Amino acid sequence: MAINVRKVYANLKHIDEVDPVTGAQYRQLAQEVLAESGISLARRMVIAERLMQANHFLGMKTTTDGDSY
Repeated sequence: MAINVRKVYANLKHIDEVDPVTGAQYRQLAQEVLAESGISLARRMVIAERLMQANHFLGMKTTTDGDSY
């Protein structure tokens, strides 16, 4: 199955608007992009940056809500 990098990027952009299970699926797809050597380094770097931002947001949201991360 080919990975649609643009779709993965778009999913990560809106990850804060979905339920936790869907968010986990989006993160898993992003990890698959990062692991795929056939995808250009530039695209993988953009996905990595977006994933880092999404993870940071999750950490901030989770700790603000009183849960541990």
